[in-house]
Amino acid sequence: MKACLIQPPYSDDPARADEIFAFVLRMLDACDETDDLIVLPEYGDVPVVAHTADEKMRLHRTYAPALLEACAKTARRCGAVVFANALLETPGGVRNTTFCFDRGGEVAGRYFKRHLPPVEREMAGFDSSYVDEPQPPYVLDLDGVRYAFLTCYDFYFYESFARLALEGVDVVIGCSHQRSDTHAALEIMCRHLAYNTCAYVLRSSVSFAEDSTVCGATMAVAPDGTVLANMRGAFGRTEVEFDPKAKYLKPAGFGNPPSRHYEYLEYGRNPWQYRIGGPAMVPGEARMGYPRICAHRGFSTVAPENSMPAFGAAVALGAQEIEFDLWPTSDGEIVSCHDATLDRVSDGTGRIPDRDLAYIRTLDFGSKFSERFRGLRIPLFEDILKKFAGQTVMNIHVKTVSHEYDEGAMRKIVAMIRRWDCAAHCYLMISHDGVVRQFKAYAPDIPICLGHDGSRPMAIVDRAIELGVKKVQLFKPYFDQAMVDKAHAHGIRCNVFFADDPDEARRYLDMGIDTILTNDYLAIKTKVAGLTPQA
Repeated sequence: MKACLIQPPYSDDPARADEIFAFVLRMLDACDETDDLIVLPEYGDVPVVAHTADEKMRLHRTYAPALLEACAKTARRCGAVVFANALLETPGGVRNTTFCFDRGGEVAGRYFKRHLPPVEREMAGFDSSYVDEPQPPYVLDLDGVRYAFLTCYDFYFYESFARLALEGVDVVIGCSHQRSDTHAALEIMCRHLAYNTCAYVLRSSVSFAEDSTVCGATMAVAPDGTVLANMRGAFGRTEVEFDPKAKYLKPAGFGNPPSRHYEYLEYGRNPWQYRIGGPAMVPGEARMGYPRICAHRGFSTVAPENSMPAFGAAVALGAQEIEFDLWPTSDGEIVSCHDATLDRVSDGTGRIPDRDLAYIRTLDFGSKFSERFRGLRIPLFEDILKKFAGQTVMNIHVKTVSHEYDEGAMRKIVAMIRRWDCAAHCYLMISHDGVVRQFKAYAPDIPICLGHDGSRPMAIVDRAIELGVKKVQLFKPYFDQAMVDKAHAHGIRCNVFFADDPDEARRYLDMGIDTILTNDYLAIKTKVAGLTPQA
Protein backbone atom coordinates (compact mmCIF):
# COMPACT_ATOMS: atom_id res chain seq x y z
CA MET A 1 0.00 0.00 0.00
CA LYS A 2 1.27 3.45 -0.94
CA ALA A 3 0.17 6.53 1.02
CA CYS A 4 0.53 10.16 0.03
CA LEU A 5 0.53 12.71 2.84
CA ILE A 6 -0.01 16.37 2.01
CA GLN A 7 1.38 19.30 4.06
CA PRO A 8 0.33 22.75 2.79
CA PRO A 9 1.60 26.11 4.04
CA TYR A 10 -0.43 27.90 6.71
CA SER A 11 -0.72 31.58 7.49
CA ASP A 12 -2.13 34.18 9.87
CA ASP A 13 -2.78 36.39 6.85
CA PRO A 14 -6.37 35.97 5.54
CA ALA A 15 -5.29 37.41 2.18
CA ARG A 16 -3.34 34.19 1.51
CA ALA A 17 -6.38 31.89 1.71
CA ASP A 18 -6.84 31.56 -2.07
CA GLU A 19 -3.12 30.96 -2.60
CA ILE A 20 -2.92 28.22 0.04
CA PHE A 21 -6.14 26.53 -1.08
CA ALA A 22 -4.82 26.49 -4.65
CA PHE A 23 -1.66 24.79 -3.32
CA VAL A 24 -3.79 21.99 -1.80
CA LEU A 25 -5.60 21.47 -5.11
CA ARG A 26 -2.25 21.24 -6.94
CA MET A 27 -1.08 18.60 -4.48
CA LEU A 28 -4.21 16.56 -5.14
CA ASP A 29 -3.70 16.94 -8.89
CA ALA A 30 -0.15 15.57 -8.47
CA CYS A 31 -1.49 12.28 -7.06
CA ASP A 32 -1.77 9.39 -9.49
CA GLU A 33 -2.96 5.80 -9.78
CA THR A 34 0.03 4.50 -7.81
CA ASP A 35 -1.38 6.15 -4.66
CA ASP A 36 -3.66 3.98 -2.52
CA LEU A 37 -4.26 6.43 0.34
CA ILE A 38 -4.21 10.23 0.39
CA VAL A 39 -4.37 12.17 3.65
CA LEU A 40 -4.95 15.92 4.04
CA PRO A 41 -4.66 18.03 7.21
CA GLU A 42 -7.33 19.29 9.58
CA TYR A 43 -9.55 22.17 8.45
CA GLY A 44 -8.83 21.89 4.75
CA ASP A 45 -11.74 24.28 4.27
CA VAL A 46 -10.16 26.92 6.56
CA PRO A 47 -6.71 27.36 4.97
CA VAL A 48 -5.64 30.32 7.16
CA VAL A 49 -6.08 31.27 10.81
CA ALA A 50 -9.68 32.25 11.58
CA HIS A 51 -9.94 34.59 14.58
CA THR A 52 -13.73 34.55 14.95
CA ALA A 53 -16.58 32.10 14.44
CA ASP A 54 -17.97 34.24 11.63
CA GLU A 55 -14.62 34.26 9.84
CA LYS A 56 -14.28 30.49 10.19
CA MET A 57 -17.75 29.93 8.76
CA ARG A 58 -17.08 32.33 5.88
CA LEU A 59 -13.92 30.44 4.94
CA HIS A 60 -15.69 27.10 5.33
CA ARG A 61 -18.52 28.09 3.00
CA THR A 62 -16.04 29.48 0.49
CA TYR A 63 -13.76 26.46 0.26
CA ALA A 64 -15.54 23.34 1.59
CA PRO A 65 -17.59 22.52 -1.54
CA ALA A 66 -14.53 22.77 -3.80
CA LEU A 67 -12.36 20.79 -1.37
CA LEU A 68 -14.78 17.89 -1.05
CA GLU A 69 -15.45 17.84 -4.80
CA ALA A 70 -11.70 17.77 -5.51
CA CYS A 71 -11.22 14.90 -3.04
CA ALA A 72 -14.01 12.89 -4.65
CA LYS A 73 -12.56 13.45 -8.13
CA THR A 74 -9.06 12.54 -6.97
CA ALA A 75 -10.34 9.33 -5.36
CA ARG A 76 -12.03 8.32 -8.63
CA ARG A 77 -9.12 9.36 -10.86
CA CYS A 78 -6.46 7.61 -8.78
CA GLY A 79 -8.56 4.73 -7.48
CA ALA A 80 -7.43 5.83 -4.01
CA VAL A 81 -9.01 6.26 -0.58
CA VAL A 82 -8.90 9.95 0.36
CA PHE A 83 -9.17 11.39 3.87
CA ALA A 84 -9.95 15.09 4.24
CA ASN A 85 -11.08 17.19 7.19
CA ALA A 86 -13.60 20.02 7.05
CA LEU A 87 -16.55 21.42 8.94
CA LEU A 88 -19.89 19.69 8.44
CA GLU A 89 -23.09 21.63 8.99
CA THR A 90 -25.66 19.55 10.89
CA PRO A 91 -29.07 20.47 12.39
CA GLY A 92 -27.35 20.80 15.78
CA GLY A 93 -24.49 22.98 14.54
CA VAL A 94 -21.19 22.46 12.76
CA ARG A 95 -18.87 19.56 13.56
CA ASN A 96 -15.16 19.04 12.96
CA THR A 97 -15.38 16.12 10.53
CA THR A 98 -12.93 13.83 8.79
CA PHE A 99 -14.44 12.57 5.54
CA CYS A 100 -13.38 9.28 3.96
CA PHE A 101 -13.88 9.00 0.20
CA ASP A 102 -13.72 5.47 -1.16
CA ARG A 103 -12.05 4.54 -4.44
CA GLY A 104 -15.23 5.40 -6.32
CA GLY A 105 -15.31 8.91 -4.86
CA GLU A 106 -18.24 8.22 -2.54
CA VAL A 107 -18.24 9.24 1.14
CA ALA A 108 -17.70 5.93 2.94
CA GLY A 109 -17.47 7.34 6.46
CA ARG A 110 -17.33 10.43 8.64
CA TYR A 111 -15.38 10.78 11.87
CA PHE A 112 -16.38 13.51 14.31
CA LYS A 113 -13.50 14.79 16.43
CA ARG A 114 -13.90 13.36 19.94
CA HIS A 115 -11.93 15.87 22.01
CA LEU A 116 -12.78 19.51 21.46
CA PRO A 117 -10.50 22.26 22.82
CA PRO A 118 -12.11 25.45 24.19
CA VAL A 119 -11.77 27.25 20.85
CA GLU A 120 -14.18 24.70 19.32
CA ARG A 121 -16.38 23.74 22.27
CA GLU A 122 -17.14 27.39 23.05
CA MET A 123 -17.41 28.62 19.46
CA ALA A 124 -20.85 29.93 18.52
CA GLY A 125 -22.69 27.52 16.28
CA PHE A 126 -20.40 24.57 17.05
CA ASP A 127 -22.10 21.29 17.99
CA SER A 128 -20.30 19.69 20.93
CA SER A 129 -23.27 17.70 22.27
CA TYR A 130 -22.09 14.38 20.87
CA VAL A 131 -18.77 14.37 22.77
CA ASP A 132 -20.59 14.12 26.11
CA GLU A 133 -22.18 10.78 25.21
CA PRO A 134 -20.23 7.53 25.72
CA GLN A 135 -19.19 6.12 22.37
CA PRO A 136 -16.94 3.28 21.29
CA PRO A 137 -14.12 4.15 18.86
CA TYR A 138 -15.15 4.92 15.32
CA VAL A 139 -13.59 2.27 13.08
CA LEU A 140 -14.07 2.07 9.33
CA ASP A 141 -13.47 -1.24 7.58
CA LEU A 142 -12.69 -0.56 3.93
CA ASP A 143 -11.21 -3.00 1.40
CA GLY A 144 -10.16 -5.28 4.26
CA VAL A 145 -8.24 -2.52 6.09
CA ARG A 146 -9.44 -1.26 9.48
CA TYR A 147 -9.06 2.51 9.89
CA ALA A 148 -9.26 4.44 13.14
CA PHE A 149 -9.13 8.21 13.50
CA LEU A 150 -7.66 10.95 15.67
CA THR A 151 -7.97 14.65 14.94
CA CYS A 152 -5.50 17.16 16.38
CA TYR A 153 -6.44 17.48 20.09
CA ASP A 154 -7.40 13.76 20.10
CA PHE A 155 -3.68 12.92 19.90
CA TYR A 156 -3.09 14.07 23.48
CA PHE A 157 -5.46 11.60 25.17
CA TYR A 158 -3.18 8.64 25.53
CA GLU A 159 -5.71 6.65 27.57
CA SER A 160 -7.81 6.31 24.42
CA PHE A 161 -5.00 4.51 22.60
CA ALA A 162 -5.61 1.29 24.54
CA ARG A 163 -9.25 1.27 23.48
CA LEU A 164 -8.26 1.80 19.85
CA ALA A 165 -5.85 -1.11 20.12
CA LEU A 166 -8.63 -3.46 21.20
CA GLU A 167 -10.37 -2.79 17.88
CA GLY A 168 -7.49 -4.42 15.99
CA VAL A 169 -7.01 -1.40 13.74
CA ASP A 170 -4.46 -1.39 10.92
CA VAL A 171 -4.11 2.34 10.18
CA VAL A 172 -4.76 5.42 12.31
CA ILE A 173 -5.60 8.50 10.21
CA GLY A 174 -4.63 11.79 11.83
CA CYS A 175 -5.88 14.95 10.12
CA SER A 176 -4.25 17.51 12.37
CA HIS A 177 -2.95 20.99 13.13
CA GLN A 178 -1.27 20.91 16.59
CA ARG A 179 0.19 24.33 15.89
CA SER A 180 2.11 24.84 19.14
CA ASP A 181 4.03 21.55 19.45
CA THR A 182 7.59 20.96 18.31
CA HIS A 183 8.48 18.42 15.68
CA ALA A 184 10.21 16.35 18.35
CA ALA A 185 7.11 16.31 20.56
CA LEU A 186 4.85 15.41 17.64
CA GLU A 187 7.12 12.53 16.72
CA ILE A 188 7.01 11.22 20.30
CA MET A 189 3.20 11.29 20.23
CA CYS A 190 2.94 9.48 16.91
CA ARG A 191 5.51 6.84 17.79
CA HIS A 192 3.77 6.23 21.11
CA LEU A 193 0.43 5.92 19.31
CA ALA A 194 1.76 3.48 16.70
CA TYR A 195 3.54 1.32 19.27
CA ASN A 196 0.52 1.12 21.59
CA THR A 197 -2.05 0.40 18.90
CA CYS A 198 0.16 -1.85 16.73
CA ALA A 199 -1.05 0.21 13.77
CA TYR A 200 0.46 2.49 11.13
CA VAL A 201 -0.04 6.18 11.93
CA LEU A 202 -0.56 8.53 8.99
CA ARG A 203 -0.63 12.12 10.23
CA SER A 204 -1.09 15.14 7.95
CA SER A 205 -0.67 18.69 9.20
CA VAL A 206 0.07 22.24 8.03
CA SER A 207 3.34 24.20 8.23
CA PHE A 208 3.95 27.85 9.14
CA ALA A 209 7.35 27.93 7.42
CA GLU A 210 9.80 25.45 5.98
CA ASP A 211 12.38 26.30 8.64
CA SER A 212 9.85 26.23 11.50
CA THR A 213 10.42 23.78 14.36
CA VAL A 214 6.78 23.79 15.51
CA CYS A 215 3.55 22.65 13.86
CA GLY A 216 4.08 20.68 10.61
CA ALA A 217 5.69 17.26 11.09
CA THR A 218 3.40 15.43 8.69
CA MET A 219 4.60 11.86 9.16
CA ALA A 220 4.10 8.13 8.83
CA VAL A 221 5.07 5.77 11.65
CA ALA A 222 5.16 1.96 11.67
CA PRO A 223 3.78 -0.22 14.52
CA ASP A 224 7.26 -0.75 15.97
CA GLY A 225 7.72 3.02 16.28
CA THR A 226 9.91 3.42 13.21
CA VAL A 227 9.37 6.80 11.55
CA LEU A 228 8.88 6.09 7.83
CA ALA A 229 8.65 9.77 6.89
CA ASN A 230 8.61 13.13 8.65
CA MET A 231 8.23 16.29 6.54
CA ARG A 232 9.01 18.61 9.48
CA GLY A 233 8.41 22.13 8.07
CA ALA A 234 8.53 21.31 4.35
CA PHE A 235 5.63 22.27 2.10
CA GLY A 236 4.34 19.67 -0.35
CA ARG A 237 3.74 15.95 -0.18
CA THR A 238 5.52 12.79 0.86
CA GLU A 239 4.85 9.17 -0.07
CA VAL A 240 5.47 5.96 1.89
CA GLU A 241 4.85 2.30 1.12
CA PHE A 242 3.87 -0.23 3.77
CA ASP A 243 1.88 -3.40 4.40
CA PRO A 244 -1.06 -2.46 6.66
CA LYS A 245 -1.34 -6.06 7.89
CA ALA A 246 2.31 -6.26 9.00
CA LYS A 247 2.21 -6.09 12.80
CA TYR A 248 4.98 -5.70 15.34
CA LEU A 249 5.23 -8.54 17.83
CA LYS A 250 7.42 -8.45 20.94
CA PRO A 251 7.85 -10.74 23.94
CA ALA A 252 4.97 -10.27 26.36
CA GLY A 253 7.38 -9.77 29.22
CA PHE A 254 10.79 -11.36 29.54
CA GLY A 255 10.85 -14.95 28.34
CA ASN A 256 7.25 -15.00 27.11
CA PRO A 257 5.95 -15.67 23.57
CA PRO A 258 5.62 -12.72 21.15
CA SER A 259 2.44 -10.65 21.18
CA ARG A 260 1.26 -7.15 20.36
CA HIS A 261 2.29 -4.59 22.95
CA TYR A 262 -1.27 -3.75 23.98
CA GLU A 263 -2.07 -7.44 24.57
CA TYR A 264 0.69 -7.53 27.15
CA LEU A 265 -0.72 -4.36 28.78
CA GLU A 266 -4.28 -5.68 28.87
CA TYR A 267 -3.14 -8.59 31.04
CA GLY A 268 -2.27 -6.27 33.91
CA ARG A 269 -4.49 -3.23 33.30
CA ASN A 270 -6.09 -1.77 36.47
CA PRO A 271 -7.98 1.36 35.35
CA TRP A 272 -9.54 1.85 38.79
CA GLN A 273 -6.05 2.81 40.01
CA TYR A 274 -5.65 5.88 37.82
CA ARG A 275 -8.92 7.16 36.31
CA ILE A 276 -11.69 9.07 38.08
CA GLY A 277 -14.25 6.69 36.55
CA GLY A 278 -12.13 3.76 37.63
CA PRO A 279 -13.66 3.24 41.08
CA ALA A 280 -16.91 2.24 39.35
CA MET A 281 -15.05 -0.61 37.66
CA VAL A 282 -14.49 -4.06 39.14
CA PRO A 283 -12.08 -6.85 38.22
CA GLY A 284 -13.30 -8.85 35.26
CA GLU A 285 -14.55 -12.41 35.04
CA ALA A 286 -11.05 -13.92 35.04
CA ARG A 287 -9.92 -11.91 38.09
CA MET A 288 -13.06 -11.55 40.23
CA GLY A 289 -12.74 -13.67 43.38
CA TYR A 290 -15.03 -16.44 44.61
CA PRO A 291 -17.49 -17.16 46.09
CA ARG A 292 -19.84 -14.71 44.42
CA ILE A 293 -23.47 -13.66 44.63
CA CYS A 294 -25.23 -13.11 41.31
CA ALA A 295 -28.35 -10.93 41.25
CA HIS A 296 -30.71 -13.09 39.18
CA ARG A 297 -32.57 -10.90 36.66
CA GLY A 298 -31.14 -7.99 38.68
CA PHE A 299 -32.41 -7.23 42.20
CA SER A 300 -35.75 -8.66 41.10
CA THR A 301 -37.50 -8.54 44.49
CA VAL A 302 -37.42 -4.72 44.58
CA ALA A 303 -37.87 -3.87 40.89
CA PRO A 304 -39.26 -5.63 37.82
CA GLU A 305 -37.06 -8.48 36.65
CA ASN A 306 -34.68 -7.87 33.74
CA SER A 307 -35.18 -4.11 34.02
CA MET A 308 -32.73 -1.23 34.28
CA PRO A 309 -33.95 -0.38 37.83
CA ALA A 310 -33.36 -3.98 38.92
CA PHE A 311 -29.86 -4.02 37.44
CA GLY A 312 -29.09 -0.58 38.84
CA ALA A 313 -30.20 -1.56 42.35
CA ALA A 314 -27.98 -4.65 42.29
CA VAL A 315 -24.95 -2.80 40.96
CA ALA A 316 -25.42 0.03 43.46
CA LEU A 317 -25.40 -2.52 46.29
CA GLY A 318 -22.17 -4.02 45.00
CA ALA A 319 -23.37 -7.15 43.21
CA GLN A 320 -20.38 -9.02 41.88
CA GLU A 321 -22.60 -10.39 39.12
CA ILE A 322 -25.94 -9.65 37.54
CA GLU A 323 -27.79 -12.19 35.42
CA PHE A 324 -30.16 -11.38 32.58
CA ASP A 325 -31.75 -13.05 29.57
CA LEU A 326 -31.62 -12.23 25.87
CA TRP A 327 -34.04 -12.81 23.02
CA PRO A 328 -33.90 -11.54 19.43
CA THR A 329 -36.96 -9.71 18.10
CA SER A 330 -38.43 -10.42 14.69
CA ASP A 331 -36.45 -7.51 13.21
CA GLY A 332 -33.14 -8.62 14.67
CA GLU A 333 -32.88 -6.43 17.79
CA ILE A 334 -31.69 -7.98 21.06
CA VAL A 335 -33.81 -7.37 24.17
CA SER A 336 -33.70 -8.58 27.77
CA CYS A 337 -36.62 -10.68 28.97
CA HIS A 338 -36.77 -14.06 30.68
CA ASP A 339 -39.78 -15.51 28.90
CA ALA A 340 -40.07 -16.09 25.19
CA THR A 341 -43.57 -14.65 25.47
CA LEU A 342 -44.66 -11.17 26.53
CA ASP A 343 -47.81 -12.06 28.45
CA ARG A 344 -46.48 -12.62 32.00
CA VAL A 345 -44.26 -9.54 32.31
CA SER A 346 -46.01 -6.93 30.16
CA ASP A 347 -49.38 -5.78 28.87
CA GLY A 348 -48.59 -7.29 25.48
CA THR A 349 -49.05 -10.72 23.94
CA GLY A 350 -47.18 -13.05 21.66
CA ARG A 351 -43.66 -14.39 21.34
CA ILE A 352 -40.75 -11.95 21.35
CA PRO A 353 -39.11 -13.61 18.29
CA ASP A 354 -42.39 -13.01 16.41
CA ARG A 355 -42.75 -9.33 17.38
CA ASP A 356 -40.75 -6.33 16.18
CA LEU A 357 -39.04 -3.85 18.46
CA ALA A 358 -41.43 -1.03 17.58
CA TYR A 359 -44.33 -3.02 19.01
CA ILE A 360 -42.44 -4.31 22.05
CA ARG A 361 -41.22 -0.79 22.93
CA THR A 362 -44.87 0.35 23.28
CA LEU A 363 -45.54 -2.15 26.07
CA ASP A 364 -45.60 -1.57 29.82
CA PHE A 365 -43.10 -3.85 31.59
CA GLY A 366 -43.56 -2.35 35.06
CA SER A 367 -47.13 -2.26 36.31
CA LYS A 368 -47.53 -6.03 36.69
CA PHE A 369 -44.80 -5.79 39.31
CA SER A 370 -46.01 -2.56 40.93
CA GLU A 371 -47.99 0.51 39.92
CA ARG A 372 -44.91 2.54 40.85
CA PHE A 373 -43.17 1.12 37.77
CA ARG A 374 -46.01 1.70 35.31
CA GLY A 375 -44.68 2.67 31.90
CA LEU A 376 -41.32 0.91 32.27
CA ARG A 377 -39.97 -0.20 28.88
CA ILE A 378 -38.05 -3.32 27.97
CA PRO A 379 -34.27 -2.75 27.87
CA LEU A 380 -32.19 -3.43 24.82
CA PHE A 381 -29.04 -5.48 25.40
CA GLU A 382 -27.07 -2.41 24.36
CA ASP A 383 -28.85 -0.30 27.01
CA ILE A 384 -27.51 -2.64 29.70
CA LEU A 385 -23.98 -2.66 28.30
CA LYS A 386 -23.89 1.10 27.83
CA LYS A 387 -24.89 1.75 31.44
CA PHE A 388 -23.20 -1.08 33.39
CA ALA A 389 -20.27 -2.47 31.37
CA GLY A 390 -17.23 -2.86 33.61
CA GLN A 391 -19.17 -2.25 36.84
CA THR A 392 -20.10 -5.87 37.48
CA VAL A 393 -19.64 -9.27 35.87
CA MET A 394 -22.54 -10.03 33.54
CA ASN A 395 -23.99 -13.53 33.44
CA ILE A 396 -25.68 -13.24 30.04
CA HIS A 397 -28.24 -15.97 29.46
CA VAL A 398 -28.58 -16.42 25.71
CA LYS A 399 -32.01 -18.05 25.54
CA THR A 400 -32.12 -20.95 23.12
CA VAL A 401 -34.75 -23.41 21.98
CA SER A 402 -32.61 -25.78 19.92
CA HIS A 403 -29.01 -26.73 19.18
CA GLU A 404 -28.77 -24.10 16.45
CA TYR A 405 -28.84 -20.33 17.02
CA ASP A 406 -29.60 -17.60 14.51
CA GLU A 407 -26.27 -16.55 12.99
CA GLY A 408 -27.21 -12.89 12.70
CA ALA A 409 -28.32 -12.69 16.35
CA MET A 410 -25.11 -14.36 17.48
CA ARG A 411 -22.96 -11.91 15.54
CA LYS A 412 -24.95 -8.98 16.89
CA ILE A 413 -24.58 -10.12 20.51
CA VAL A 414 -20.83 -10.54 20.13
CA ALA A 415 -20.47 -7.25 18.25
CA MET A 416 -22.23 -5.35 21.04
CA ILE A 417 -20.08 -6.97 23.72
CA ARG A 418 -16.99 -5.85 21.82
CA ARG A 419 -18.47 -2.42 21.00
CA TRP A 420 -18.84 -1.68 24.72
CA ASP A 421 -15.54 -3.34 25.69
CA CYS A 422 -17.28 -5.89 27.93
CA ALA A 423 -15.63 -9.16 26.84
CA ALA A 424 -13.52 -9.27 30.02
CA HIS A 425 -16.54 -8.55 32.24
CA CYS A 426 -19.05 -11.12 31.05
CA TYR A 427 -19.74 -14.73 30.24
CA LEU A 428 -22.48 -16.31 28.13
CA MET A 429 -24.82 -18.82 29.77
CA ILE A 430 -25.97 -21.24 27.07
CA SER A 431 -27.98 -24.44 27.52
CA HIS A 432 -27.74 -26.21 24.16
CA ASP A 433 -24.50 -27.90 23.15
CA GLY A 434 -24.73 -26.93 19.48
CA VAL A 435 -25.11 -23.27 20.37
CA VAL A 436 -22.14 -23.51 22.73
CA ARG A 437 -20.05 -24.78 19.82
CA GLN A 438 -21.31 -21.94 17.58
CA PHE A 439 -20.31 -19.21 20.03
CA LYS A 440 -17.00 -20.88 20.93
CA ALA A 441 -16.04 -21.05 17.26
CA TYR A 442 -17.08 -17.45 16.53
CA ALA A 443 -15.87 -15.74 19.72
CA PRO A 444 -13.47 -18.07 21.55
CA ASP A 445 -12.30 -15.30 23.91
CA ILE A 446 -15.75 -14.79 25.49
CA PRO A 447 -16.24 -17.32 28.33
CA ILE A 448 -19.21 -19.67 28.29
CA CYS A 449 -21.17 -21.19 31.16
CA LEU A 450 -23.05 -24.39 30.31
CA GLY A 451 -26.68 -24.55 31.43
CA HIS A 452 -29.34 -27.19 31.99
CA ASP A 453 -30.79 -28.25 28.62
CA GLY A 454 -33.94 -29.99 29.85
CA SER A 455 -32.52 -33.47 29.37
CA ARG A 456 -29.76 -35.42 31.10
CA PRO A 457 -29.73 -32.98 34.06
CA MET A 458 -27.16 -34.99 35.99
CA ALA A 459 -24.79 -35.06 33.00
CA ILE A 460 -24.07 -31.32 32.91
CA VAL A 461 -20.50 -31.64 34.24
CA ASP A 462 -19.69 -34.39 31.72
CA ARG A 463 -21.12 -32.20 28.97
CA ALA A 464 -18.94 -29.30 30.11
CA ILE A 465 -15.82 -31.46 30.06
CA GLU A 466 -16.66 -32.66 26.55
CA LEU A 467 -17.36 -29.13 25.29
CA GLY A 468 -14.32 -27.59 26.96
CA VAL A 469 -16.17 -24.93 28.97
CA LYS A 470 -14.98 -23.84 32.40
CA LYS A 471 -18.25 -22.99 34.13
CA VAL A 472 -21.58 -24.75 34.67
CA GLN A 473 -24.86 -23.44 36.01
CA LEU A 474 -26.36 -26.21 38.12
CA PHE A 475 -30.14 -26.34 38.37
CA LYS A 476 -31.52 -27.46 41.72
CA PRO A 477 -32.28 -30.15 42.67
CA TYR A 478 -30.41 -31.83 39.81
CA PHE A 479 -26.90 -31.92 41.29
CA ASP A 480 -24.97 -33.43 44.15
CA GLN A 481 -21.62 -33.16 45.91
CA ALA A 482 -19.97 -35.64 43.55
CA MET A 483 -20.82 -33.42 40.55
CA VAL A 484 -19.39 -30.33 42.25
CA ASP A 485 -16.22 -32.21 43.17
CA LYS A 486 -15.82 -33.59 39.65
CA ALA A 487 -16.29 -30.15 38.14
CA HIS A 488 -13.63 -28.64 40.41
CA ALA A 489 -11.24 -31.50 39.65
CA HIS A 490 -11.50 -30.47 35.97
CA GLY A 491 -11.05 -26.75 36.66
CA ILE A 492 -14.76 -25.99 36.16
CA ARG A 493 -16.51 -23.40 38.33
CA CYS A 494 -20.04 -24.07 39.59
CA ASN A 495 -22.95 -21.67 39.65
CA VAL A 496 -26.23 -22.75 41.21
CA PHE A 497 -29.70 -21.55 40.38
CA PHE A 498 -30.91 -20.49 42.90
CA ALA A 499 -31.06 -19.61 46.63
CA ASP A 500 -33.21 -16.91 48.23
CA ASP A 501 -32.97 -18.46 51.68
CA PRO A 502 -29.75 -17.70 53.64
CA ASP A 503 -29.59 -21.18 55.19
CA GLU A 504 -29.85 -22.80 51.78
CA ALA A 505 -27.15 -20.48 50.47
CA ARG A 506 -24.83 -21.46 53.33
CA ARG A 507 -25.33 -25.14 52.50
CA TYR A 508 -24.34 -24.45 48.91
CA LEU A 509 -21.21 -22.66 50.06
CA ASP A 510 -20.33 -25.63 52.24
CA MET A 511 -20.62 -27.83 49.13
CA GLY A 512 -18.10 -25.60 47.35
CA ILE A 513 -20.51 -23.78 45.05
CA ASP A 514 -18.68 -20.83 43.48
CA THR A 515 -21.57 -18.52 42.55
CA ILE A 516 -25.07 -18.40 43.99
CA LEU A 517 -27.83 -16.89 41.87
CA THR A 518 -30.50 -15.17 43.94
CA ASN A 519 -33.62 -13.10 43.42
CA ASP A 520 -33.21 -11.49 46.87
CA TYR A 521 -29.73 -10.04 46.51
CA LEU A 522 -29.64 -7.94 49.68
CA ALA A 523 -30.80 -10.74 51.97
CA ILE A 524 -28.16 -13.14 50.72
CA LYS A 525 -25.45 -10.48 50.69
CA THR A 526 -26.06 -9.36 54.27
CA LYS A 527 -26.98 -12.65 55.95
CA VAL A 528 -24.61 -15.19 54.47
CA ALA A 529 -21.29 -15.15 56.29
CA GLY A 530 -18.10 -15.08 54.26
CA LEU A 531 -19.57 -13.35 51.21
CA THR A 532 -18.41 -9.76 50.80
CA PRO A 533 -19.25 -8.59 47.28
CA GLN A 534 -16.91 -5.94 45.95
CA ALA A 535 -18.60 -2.63 45.20
